[in-house]
Amino acid sequence: MLDLEILSAFFITSILLALVPGPDNLFVLTQSMLQGKKAGFIVVLGLCTGLLFHTFMVVMGVSVLFQTSIIAFTFLKIIGALYLLYLAWQLFKSSNSKIETKKSHLIEYKKLYFKGIFMNITNPKVSLFFLAFLPQFTNINLGNISFQMLVLGILFILSTILVFGLIAFFSEKLAKNFNKSNNFQNILNKFTSFIFVVLAIKLLITKQ
Repeated sequence: MLDLEILSAFFITSILLALVPGPDNLFVLTQSMLQGKKAGFIVVLGLCTGLLFHTFMVVMGVSVLFQTSIIAFTFLKIIGALYLLYLAWQLFKSSNSKIETKKSHLIEYKKLYFKGIFMNITNPKVSLFFLAFLPQFTNINLGNISFQMLVLGILFILSTILVFGLIAFFSEKLAKNFNKSNNFQNILNKFTSFIFVVLAIKLLITKQ
């Protein structure tokens, strides 16, 4: 079993990585500001379910396929980029809607949850990241490597829940401060839409 020093170093590193701006935490930020922290938490659960999928992929060795097969890697990154463009278009279309953080009961949480899952699992960079990142904290002298990577994957998910959960919580509070601005919703949606387009392009030009 991994010792406390390794687990602590991994957890701290995971928190720092979760803070790096990307499509996942940006999506949590946007949904929390637009629809409230509960919606943000639902997205977080969806994203972390996707991370659980990637963890099992690494443990079973399936993610090696995306590292060795140009066809599999290209197919998945195209699907991921198209989905980011779809989200960008959805945000751009809703630019004129008003922020309503108190009407979370009207939100289709099931859709948000599955959006989070799909957004995460269609990003081959996550599988490759896990494949490169998790083994660095394993030790063959401490037992089964697959079990160690499973433990590390779960710990990474917990750190993501912590960071993304805080983003969801504080984003709603931030949105309330801007709720009186008629232009804020429009600016936020268009800005996020632009960022998603940039991320989609970046994903498309990513090489193995």
